[in-house]
Amino acid sequence: MSKIKIAIVGIGNCASSLIQGIHYYKDETEKDAIGLMHWEIGNYEPSDIEVVAAFDVDKRKVGKTVDEAIFAKPNCTTIFQRDIPKSDVKVSMGNTLDGVAPHMRDFEEDYTFLLSDEEPVDVVKVLKDSGAEMLVNYVPVGSEEAAKFYAQCCIEAGVAFINCMPVFIASNDEWDSKFREKNIPTVGDDIKAQIGATITHRTLANLFRERGVKLDHTYQLNTGGNTDFVNMLNRDRLDSKKESKTEAVQSVLGERMNPHDIHIGPSDYVPWQQDNKLCFLRMEGRTFGDVPMNIELRLSVEDSPNSAGCVIDAIRCCKLGIDRGIGGQLTSISSYVMKHPPVQYTDDQAYNRVNDFIVGEIER
Repeated sequence: MSKIKIAIVGIGNCASSLIQGIHYYKDETEKDAIGLMHWEIGNYEPSDIEVVAAFDVDKRKVGKTVDEAIFAKPNCTTIFQRDIPKSDVKVSMGNTLDGVAPHMRDFEEDYTFLLSDEEPVDVVKVLKDSGAEMLVNYVPVGSEEAAKFYAQCCIEAGVAFINCMPVFIASNDEWDSKFREKNIPTVGDDIKAQIGATITHRTLANLFRERGVKLDHTYQLNTGGNTDFVNMLNRDRLDSKKESKTEAVQSVLGERMNPHDIHIGPSDYVPWQQDNKLCFLRMEGRTFGDVPMNIELRLSVEDSPNSAGCVIDAIRCCKLGIDRGIGGQLTSISSYVMKHPPVQYTDDQAYNRVNDFIVGEIER
């Protein structure tokens, strides 16, 4: 099979885990591979993905080759694949816009972004020259201007767009029409983890509904020590994140909860946790005879590898969309791996629809 040529904006922990994974699975077989939801998608394996362009704004990454940049500070995720071949691709200076929150200047260098003084490149030209087929968007939460800028660059360059952060682009009808007009597929918005806070909360909420339990109150509080949690200390950047995570849970309930009875959102930054994320989940409900019950759950995961497997599936399904000449929203894979997709399906429905899409039984 030919390579799937991707560009990445934001060479942080998530990009590091994704690129490590591409090389980690090169020497694995389907029987031995752990951690993949699909070994093959349309004959494409994880190792068929190739990074041909990269963008960042941190001076410790700009100008470095991709294999060096993924291990540069402030990245702090688990290194499970140290042996990364030397890359010919250097990280280009991207457009900062609102990608770096002002409060992050107050943190020590190892825990925050250090803005490069290089001039931004012509992103559209780099995308075209690199031969990238799609761009994976990893800009920080709250970077609405930056996310829309890169989406527009993709339209101008004829490149598909995978939106892993909570600015609503793939799920927005106006943006969808722009991508359809150019016959470019999109996947989004806001990446889920394989087994993370959102998918666990959705599963339990759906279980309550299916078993006839009335969910009265629920919260999900998360802590972590990576730059994502530093960035989210600015609550003004969290509106779309909270909406995305809350809607992911509300969508599986038969009856929507009063907003005062459901609280989902990032909670606090704990530096020593690094890329480990802790989720504290509580659900209060009533069973037969209005008798009260509750569940409390503590989930601990390494945040960035936990989403990389979902992105690997998104990339390969996006490639199928390109191969098949599909433009606009890819609703099946978006519902399966994103918190705020264009169409919300239950997780079982989304899983089945992805498999149907892979074999060509449904268009998107």
